[in-house]
Amino acid sequence: MTSVGAPAPTPLTAAAPPRGSRDSRGSWIPTPAMISTRFMELRRRRGLMIALIVVNIGIPTVFLLIRLLAHAIAPRSYGPAGGYDIYTNIVAGLMYVFGFIIAATLGCTAGSVDLTEGMFRHLVVTGRSRLALYLARIPAGLAIVVPLVAIGFTVVCAVCVLAAPKTLNYDGANVPAGLSLSGLEHWAADHPNQVVCNFSYDQPISTNVSCGNGPGGPGGGVTIRGPAPSGAQPALTPAKTLAVRIAASDYADYRTHFLYPSDSLMVKSGLWIELEAVVGFIVGLGLASLMGQRTVPVILLIVLELILTPILSMHRIPHLSNLQRSIVGLATAHLEPGGLPLAFSGGGGPGGHAASLLLPESTTVAVSVIIAWLVVWTALGAWRMMTRDA
Repeated sequence: MTSVGAPAPTPLTAAAPPRGSRDSRGSWIPTPAMISTRFMELRRRRGLMIALIVVNIGIPTVFLLIRLLAHAIAPRSYGPAGGYDIYTNIVAGLMYVFGFIIAATLGCTAGSVDLTEGMFRHLVVTGRSRLALYLARIPAGLAIVVPLVAIGFTVVCAVCVLAAPKTLNYDGANVPAGLSLSGLEHWAADHPNQVVCNFSYDQPISTNVSCGNGPGGPGGGVTIRGPAPSGAQPALTPAKTLAVRIAASDYADYRTHFLYPSDSLMVKSGLWIELEAVVGFIVGLGLASLMGQRTVPVILLIVLELILTPILSMHRIPHLSNLQRSIVGLATAHLEPGGLPLAFSGGGGPGGHAASLLLPESTTVAVSVIIAWLVVWTALGAWRMMTRDA
């Protein structure tokens, strides 16, 4: 039995911080524990992680493995698995485009997972700053997507360098790589048949070299009559003189072909692909946080990358050029290293810079557009996080 005059029990309240101490829960700077928690939440989503690994590592690895096996079984029918051409096609055609899409998918998941799983209210009642809760997702997501992109890119670089062809196949002829102009001319004088029968040239000429495919131009052979062409070296026969002239005219194109990518190209390409993945993740994070869901933002970013960006980058719309230049895909394409083909068209091969096919834009403008997209979408996502009802 209780006493009638006993005081009523007081409700339980959270313990106040000691006098003189500062409650750090209101700080907008995310703590390592918050970042680690966000990282673990994303990593535990098995379906998403499998998709990231398959796209960034699995597809390039399987493609190169099939080429390695095919070349080992039938080397005459299938070329080497590596080399410069294979590298440029995989980097610009696969890793650039799909790296953005899969990073954007991860960002959309990180920006909406708390709402879709009903955990947003529980995060708010902890007293942590909403801005800190949002900012903690950026390093957590980048800690997943950046290493995966780096691993896949490392596999591509290793195979393309170690399994590169031993001789350069240029216009159907096996030519030593990295020759100077005089070196290519000397090689052409020693191999007139290969040069005349395979190298491209515009002027109608004739030679007594037999190519085995009938007369007339590359692949055929007719006869040179009379003295050697003007400017030719006296010690050379007409066929060798012609081969030297053709090699000299094709040298500008020949020097853009390599057996395997250079170290500088691989470093620049790796940083460029990582930049595209970072942009995709942060834009996806901000857009999903703003809309409060994942599916629609993922679809919008896929449409942006695969449809809108290629169209707006290579077709100038009158009076809307500045609006086109504000597209982040055009800005990142302008930062593409020289020697890679244009990512979303397959044009502009290694012979020239892919940026020449794009809407004109300076490097300063391109960098400014990328920074603006990162800042604006981060600000929009954080603002929606701070104003959303719990």
